[in-house]
Amino acid sequence: MKKILLLGGSAQQVVAIETAKRLGYYTILCDFLTDNPGQYSADKFYLLSTTDKEAILKVAMEEGIDGIVAYASDPAAPTAAYVAEKLGLHTNPYISTEILCNKDKFRLFLQENGFNTPVSCGYGDIETALNDTEKYNLPVIIKPVDSSGSKGATVLRNWDNLNEALEFAFSFSRSKRIIIEEYIEKAHPYLIGGDIFIWNGKVIMWGLLNCHRDSAVNSLVPVGKSYPPELSDEALNAVKDTLQAMVDKLDINSGAMNVELVVDKNGKVWPIDVGPRNGGNMIPDLLGYIFGIDVVEMTVKAAMGEIPLLECSEAVPYYATHNLHTDKNGTFKGVWYSEEIKPYIIREAVYKKDGDPVEYFDNAAKAIGIVFFKFDTKENMAKILGRINEHIKIEVQ
Repeated sequence: MKKILLLGGSAQQVVAIETAKRLGYYTILCDFLTDNPGQYSADKFYLLSTTDKEAILKVAMEEGIDGIVAYASDPAAPTAAYVAEKLGLHTNPYISTEILCNKDKFRLFLQENGFNTPVSCGYGDIETALNDTEKYNLPVIIKPVDSSGSKGATVLRNWDNLNEALEFAFSFSRSKRIIIEEYIEKAHPYLIGGDIFIWNGKVIMWGLLNCHRDSAVNSLVPVGKSYPPELSDEALNAVKDTLQAMVDKLDINSGAMNVELVVDKNGKVWPIDVGPRNGGNMIPDLLGYIFGIDVVEMTVKAAMGEIPLLECSEAVPYYATHNLHTDKNGTFKGVWYSEEIKPYIIREAVYKKDGDPVEYFDNAAKAIGIVFFKFDTKENMAKILGRINEHIKIEVQ
C-alpha cells in the first residue's frame, strides 16, 4: 500500500486525510496541536510541528512515504516541498515554494520578473519601519511576511496608528518580520481570488472568484466567495495571462495555487498573494460544485505523482459561500437565517457547538463555520450577498 504524509490535521484539513484513505493510501499525519481532529482519521499520527523540516524529513524517511501534501497550509507548504525534494518525490521546486510563502521574497520575485508590484519593504524591527515612512504614498497595508488569512494585517490611510499596526503584524509573524507596501485600489467591485490547478506546468482549472469582505467587522478578512468573477473578458484574460506567466517563471509543475489579485483602473493586474496550496475556507468544495470535480482528490493524486482529472466540466454559475463570524467575543448559541435566504442554502458546516467560545473576527481562523449557496440568478445572488448580515445572524451570549 502506498503511503502519503499529510501536514496538518485541522477541521478543514480532515477532508484531505479522508480523501487519501478513500483512494487507498496509508495516511500518516503530522500536527503540533494535541487536539487536532485529523489524528482520529489518519492511520498514524505524529505530534510534530509541520514547519520543522528536519523532523518531518526524519518521519518521511522512516515511514518510506510515496508522497507528501500540505493541504490548505501556507506554513507547511515549504516543508512538503523540502521533504519531497530530498526524497526525490513528486513536488514543485522548494525554492519556488519558499518565494510564494514569504511576502518579502514574493515582492522581490515580482519586481525582478516584470510583474506589477507595489512599492514595498520588509522590516525586522519596529524602529526601522517607523523611520522609513517617507518612501510610501498612503494608503499602505502592513502585514507579516509569513502569514495567511489576513492575520496581523492593517490598512493605514494616515500614519497615526503606525506603531500599533507594526506591533500587531509582528505578533503574527513566526520569523518576526513584517512588510509595508502601498495599497492598490481596485477598479472592480471585489478582490479576485480563489484557486487554480496546474498539471505539467499548465493551468487546467481557473477557479477565479469574487472575494467578499465585511467592512462592518473587518474589511481585510475574507467572509466569502462567489462565482462568476465580476471582471470584463479583457481583465479576466489579463489575470489568466499573469498567473500562467508566474507558473512558468517559478517552474510550478503541479497542484493547487491559492491566488489573490487586483485589477486597477488602468487594467493592470497586481498579484497580491499567491500560495502554493489549496485555499482555506473550503474553496475546493465550492469549486467542486462549480466545475463538477473533486479538487481535493486532484491535489492528493498530484502529490503522489498520479495524473489528476485533466478536464473540468463547464462552469455552473451563481454559487457562493459565506464564512459565519461574529463581531464580539462570547459564547456560541446558534445561527439564525432569514426565510428569504433559506431556499438558497445547499450546505452548512458549523465548527462550533452550543456553549463553545467564539471570538471577534479579525482573521480567517476565527470563522465559526461556512454556508454554501446556489442562486438562480446573478441579481438574486447580488441582492442577498449585498445584505448578508441582515439574513444571517450569529447568536452569541
